[in-house]
Amino acid sequence: MTVLNAWENFYVIVGSSAGALIGLQFVVITLIAAKPIVGDARAAGAAFATPTIIHFGAVLLLSAIGNAPWTEITTVTILWGLIGLSGVAYVVVVARRMRVQSAYQPVFEDWLFHVLLPIVAYAALAISAYATLSHTRAALFIIGTAALLLLFIGIHNAWDAVTYHVFVGSRRER
Repeated sequence: MTVLNAWENFYVIVGSSAGALIGLQFVVITLIAAKPIVGDARAAGAAFATPTIIHFGAVLLLSAIGNAPWTEITTVTILWGLIGLSGVAYVVVVARRMRVQSAYQPVFEDWLFHVLLPIVAYAALAISAYATLSHTRAALFIIGTAALLLLFIGIHNAWDAVTYHVFVGSRRER
């Protein structure tokens, strides 16, 4: 399919980055796992750590779908749209988890990077997947932007979690 051939390098780079960052996140979680569990850490992990892996996984899946040898774009856009709709539903779950966990009091930046920006990315993905049938070129750029946004959200959230555990968590242990 010629319309997606032009995007091949983009999805190879973005997907490879997401895959590598998933692996790195597992290493970080393994290193942090040696620390003593304080309070409601399991619920906080579901609210703050798991979404990072989900966003990286979504980018990896978007990239895999974008690189598969499809004969038409309709199947691709349906799959991308399903990822977008699933992502919106998942972000609603994350927002609820953030509200009910008690290990950490979320600040505006947390709500921005764990709820607002992800829901924008997933909604844009779902809407642009639908729009691909009539405005293919523009929609593909929006899908690519959503993938990059999810990648950068994941990077921010992973960094935020690591710095929290290093600088705040280590102070609590003393």
